[in-house]
Amino acid sequence: MANSPTSALRFAYKGSRLKPLRAFCQIARLGSISRAAEALFLSQPAVSLQLQALERELGVRLLERSGRRLTLSREGELLYDMARPLVEGLDNLAANFRERVRGLDAGELHVAAGSSTILYLLPQFVEAFRKAHPDVRLALHNVTGASGLDLLRSDGVDLAVGSMLDVPADLSYTPVYRFEPMLITPLDHPLARKRDLRLDDLSPFGLILPPKRLTTYRLVDLVFQQNRVPYTVALEVGGWEVIKQYVAMGLGISIVTAICLTEADHQRLATRSLANWFPARSYGIVMRKGKYLSKQARAFVDLINPQALAPRQYDETGHSDR
Repeated sequence: MANSPTSALRFAYKGSRLKPLRAFCQIARLGSISRAAEALFLSQPAVSLQLQALERELGVRLLERSGRRLTLSREGELLYDMARPLVEGLDNLAANFRERVRGLDAGELHVAAGSSTILYLLPQFVEAFRKAHPDVRLALHNVTGASGLDLLRSDGVDLAVGSMLDVPADLSYTPVYRFEPMLITPLDHPLARKRDLRLDDLSPFGLILPPKRLTTYRLVDLVFQQNRVPYTVALEVGGWEVIKQYVAMGLGISIVTAICLTEADHQRLATRSLANWFPARSYGIVMRKGKYLSKQARAFVDLINPQALAPRQYDETGHSDR
């Protein structure tokens, strides 16, 4: 009958399956209904009823009395092995969930950037990111040109930060900062004192430039070619710091981006703007179109440019190709 005691107990048990399983596990662990009741903050009769409902539901005796202590029957041992992970998992769900949520702020973030970007542009953002996300392992990959784009395309990095002239169709580039092109010479160089500086004034002097594969070399060549001004490369060497050192030593002159010039550099180098001939160099964020950005990557992008992700909702799955 629907109103029989047995039916009522089964209905109550099925309505809250966890409670009798939790009571059973505590009895099995502590060997006593009274101790289980204390651990569960319940009365002994309530725990006894839950155990009876569970045994009735399964049709077996789960516990046997051995002196003053309750021990598991064979069926009870089997159920305990099955139920304990479930009960402990549910009981620890909130704590484990909070731990996992905290873990969302952990993990890794991989960013590709050239030496100049890492040295001059990123320090303030790396410092701010480390303070806000101390559990994230941040890896800066010092790569340039095609190597950085290959890492981006192969998901070897989450994003890249740097300067781009030509943007491939599969990548997106968001310029954030612009820096003026500058001529640097030794302090006593003739061009340092020349009043009206023209592009062809640079022709007699050897240039110290980064390798041909890099954007700076290509840009310098393009401007001289467009203006039909001859030029000479005295030395190819990588890294703005090395170039500045060699210029200060009198080994040549160079065309650099203002991003690399510090207060100390003005004590040993003469600088002249070349904005009349060379375009300003932009530095920004490079991402692969269609790539889902992790929470860590979005936080890093937000530090550099809070508006970079807003227009196309990168935080949605399969974000657009802005």
